[in-house]
Amino acid sequence: MTIDMAFSLFGGLGLFIYGMVQMSEGLQKAAGKKLKNLLGMLTTNRFIGLLVGTVVTAIIQSSSATTVMVVGFVNAGLMTLKQSIGVIMGANIGTTITAQLIAFNLSKYALHAVAIGAVFYLFGKSNRSKYYGQVIFGFGVLFLGMTIMKDTMSPLGQSQFFADMVQRFGRYPILGLLVGAVVTMIIQSSSASVGILLSLMSVGAIDFMAAVPILLGCNIGTTITAILSSIGANRTAKQAAAAHLIFNVLGSVIVMALYYIIPDFGNLIHRGIFRISSFFGGVPSAERMLANTHTLFNVVNTLVWIPFVGFLVTLVRKMVPGEQIIIKRGLTYLDERMLETPGFAISQLKKEVLRMYDIAAEMMAETENTFKEYDPELVRAVEDKEEIINELEEELVKFITRFPRHSMSEADIKAVDLYYAMIDDIESIADDAHGIVELVRYKKENDIEFSGEASQTIDNCFSTVFEMMRDTRAIIENFDEKLAEKILAGEAYMDRYQIQNRNAHMERLGQGICDPNAGIIYLEVLDELEHVSDQMADIVHSILDARGRR
Repeated sequence: MTIDMAFSLFGGLGLFIYGMVQMSEGLQKAAGKKLKNLLGMLTTNRFIGLLVGTVVTAIIQSSSATTVMVVGFVNAGLMTLKQSIGVIMGANIGTTITAQLIAFNLSKYALHAVAIGAVFYLFGKSNRSKYYGQVIFGFGVLFLGMTIMKDTMSPLGQSQFFADMVQRFGRYPILGLLVGAVVTMIIQSSSASVGILLSLMSVGAIDFMAAVPILLGCNIGTTITAILSSIGANRTAKQAAAAHLIFNVLGSVIVMALYYIIPDFGNLIHRGIFRISSFFGGVPSAERMLANTHTLFNVVNTLVWIPFVGFLVTLVRKMVPGEQIIIKRGLTYLDERMLETPGFAISQLKKEVLRMYDIAAEMMAETENTFKEYDPELVRAVEDKEEIINELEEELVKFITRFPRHSMSEADIKAVDLYYAMIDDIESIADDAHGIVELVRYKKENDIEFSGEASQTIDNCFSTVFEMMRDTRAIIENFDEKLAEKILAGEAYMDRYQIQNRNAHMERLGQGICDPNAGIIYLEVLDELEHVSDQMADIVHSILDARGRR
């Protein structure tokens, strides 16, 4: 292969991938959040998950995009590991639609699609028309890239060197598997690697026998995207990515083993696919044969493994050990129908506020542990919980605004207003915990060390805050005037303690004892902890006001 051929090949591949990305993005924009909502909602069992994964991937033309979304949902606690496996299986089937489209050989209409798509995209009056223009444009660019790759690879059909290499793939299918896996991992798109394979077949540079093992390798290589997206995610998200890897590897390895166990297994596959393809009309082209093989393999692999989803869950949990504690998102104790009986709704609202408070308290505990010994998983846990707190605040505020105040007693209205005020304070505590974690991350990344005296001061602040948090929870659940006095005294102590240690720190800076960078972090952590005590005092003041005790 000459340098010019290499540039033409990679240029065609670049156009192919760019076209595929444009199609995917246009379709996702046109669908809005509907596809994500579909993934998040319709996964109550493995079969529905399988259907949803297939449909969504067929629409957006990217199993990688689907699996990355799935990993994101699992990481956010919106989907369980078991639910995710069904969706991932469906994504494997849906991604074969790209090969089926390519096999129609619509290259002669590539420039037509580019022109039409560009007109819609550039001159469309609505966003939706622009999105559809992007889809059509991407479709044309994809086939334009295919045409360039086919034309570039055409001389390979007469190359003896390439023919000898293909024969080796035929004799040693494992080589084809490895090539398909490596190429797909590099370009991170099974559709693109299958597109290259179809281009080679269309010019007679590779035959069906050599192409099937490479196709199986593409199925393995495509799992790299989900694996990369799980880096930095929680343990369950990593397990979902591992499930994708195991599912694809097991199916490909089993078929590969049959190549070596059953004599003439490649010809058996060819004859079977030929009969199936012929059934739908005419003599199938080489591209259609491979596209059908791709689809059939993923369908059969899914049908074989879907009854064993439980086994796959067990297997990945052994591979990536440990249980990730996932906090339920959204409201747990409230339902809009409860508003018909406001008294009952208020008692349930109290439970929801306490649940929100408990999540914020967990964040503070994880923050202290991270401060003492930096742990990236705890940092991610705090970040995830802060998102959950924000969502809870939004949903609780919406729920509170729907209370029928005109038919409620003054006491009930005061109770609702009290919980409204608490929600804001609890959300502020979560923000403070997240703020401290960000400071600790900065401290770790910049190798900043605190003096023993500074560390001890922060430890004392955490101890005071935790005692106040325990008392505050108790006063929310069951009002106790003595606890109220104790919390307010704790907040006054934190004010004095912060000023005292701020002044002491300034003296140490003046004496050159402390690192100025460490001092900035130290003072900001003190401010955050003092602010947490302020929020708990605000909760107490709100309770006292509601009870007419001020």
